[in-house]
Amino acid sequence: MEKTFAMISLGCAKNLVNSEQMLYLLDEAGFTLVPDPEGADLAIVNTCGFIDAAKSEAIDNILQMAELKKEGKLGGLIVTGCLSERYKASILEELPEIDAVLGVGSFGDIVGAANTVLAGRTASLFGDKNAPVEEISRVVSTGPGWAYLRIAEGCNNFCAFCAIPYIRGHYRSRKLENVVAEARELAAHGVKELIVIAQDITRYGTDLYGKHCLAQLCRELGQIEGIEWIRLHYLYPDQFDDELIDEIAHNDKIVKYLDIPIQHINNAILKRMNRRGTGDEIRALFKTLRERIPGLVLRTSLIAGLPGESEAEFEELCAFLKEARIERVGVFPFSPEEGTPAAAMAHVDAEEAQRRADLIMELQAPIMDDFCQRFLGQTLRVLVTDYDEESQQWVGRSYADSPDIDGEVYFEGTAREGEFAEVHITAAEDGLLYGEEV
Repeated sequence: MEKTFAMISLGCAKNLVNSEQMLYLLDEAGFTLVPDPEGADLAIVNTCGFIDAAKSEAIDNILQMAELKKEGKLGGLIVTGCLSERYKASILEELPEIDAVLGVGSFGDIVGAANTVLAGRTASLFGDKNAPVEEISRVVSTGPGWAYLRIAEGCNNFCAFCAIPYIRGHYRSRKLENVVAEARELAAHGVKELIVIAQDITRYGTDLYGKHCLAQLCRELGQIEGIEWIRLHYLYPDQFDDELIDEIAHNDKIVKYLDIPIQHINNAILKRMNRRGTGDEIRALFKTLRERIPGLVLRTSLIAGLPGESEAEFEELCAFLKEARIERVGVFPFSPEEGTPAAAMAHVDAEEAQRRADLIMELQAPIMDDFCQRFLGQTLRVLVTDYDEESQQWVGRSYADSPDIDGEVYFEGTAREGEFAEVHITAAEDGLLYGEEV
């Protein structure tokens, strides 16, 4: 008898990889994925539990599935991921509609949990979140033509505002040979762009090999036939060394786009947030990177309204953005996360934090617009990701665009999804580029 399930994956790319691993395990066990939870035997909600907005989204999805169950339109409900882990002591009590709950150390137990629920029983599974990363195959759900490549799990940085080390455990690198083997398999299935991810990829290898190994990994990935772009997410500013900068500069397959979350530029706030390094060191790093990597596009993440951020510190951050002219910026209002040191620190209210975040985006908008205007008249290599029926144009990404967070390129031509196209850029508007295939 067919066993059907629907999967709802929330949160970051690292969580999506876990969802893809569960898809593989369930498929191997004879379960059938369906697009709509209505009428399915099971619904699996893989949750994020990082900030309040993400927690609310996860709970909303769980309650929607619970309503389907109540109406007799869904069999069982399984909840996995960060929300489960963060609230493992209370989640089943608070949300009794859930039939099984799995923590971040138990994604590999999904088949057993699914069969338990189908048998009419409940399950609560929380494996060791500090165990070595499980080597589980995946059903890649991104693309066509690109995929995430997770190289480590957890985090040792313990930034004062962040709950991730408490949820995901300490930093654990995957063995280099396992990462390269997975990359080869992805390439064999048509993947052309690898997006290398972890909470902190610059620290890769330090726990396993006693040294930074990201440059070595990039060299090996660059030798894989079929892989044409390697994109790096996220690099912490205090972990760069000359070997890594040289590898980024001289490895033609590494796109010259670096995502380096700095959060702030003021020394006192960086120290309160337990961020290593100073504002001057960040400025010096960005200057060095621009000098040694021609055509570099920088992306960063900022938090507005951090504890200790008065108007003076906020103005310093704004002045830095005007000076540095970072091409890609994301900003979040400070969210006091329970259990973190920053939650107990005095901070501005949520409304003021949002106001400051909005001001940063207003300041940043013309900088991003100026950056897009630079491409007018140029021909860009674009990875084709979709066809937009409404505009009847192809859609893709240039080296300067990461999926879901940056702009896209719309163009006319005879392209194919998952392939590269050369596109002559004729217009730029609201962060999007438009052109014609050459």
